[in-house]
Amino acid sequence: MANTPQAKKRIRRNNTRAEINTNRVSRIRSFLKKVETAIAGGDKTAAAEALKAAQPELARGVARGVLHKNTASRKMSRLSKRVAGL
Repeated sequence: MANTPQAKKRIRRNNTRAEINTNRVSRIRSFLKKVETAIAGGDKTAAAEALKAAQPELARGVARGVLHKNTASRKMSRLSKRVAGL
């Protein structure tokens, strides 16, 4: 168990940040899910709109440090390729 005040503060801070980051990742996944369902439905315009909304969310995740740059790039690339193929 943490003994110093600094270590106790660190634990509080880490718990807060973990909760915030979990919510960020969940939000990104929700946007990606919308694109996936639009693709599965075969609706190209809805899929394109959902992808357009998801791309800034992925970029924001990278900027905030919850996603790796290459991971976000790979997801964007694969989704845009699937939307274009509809």
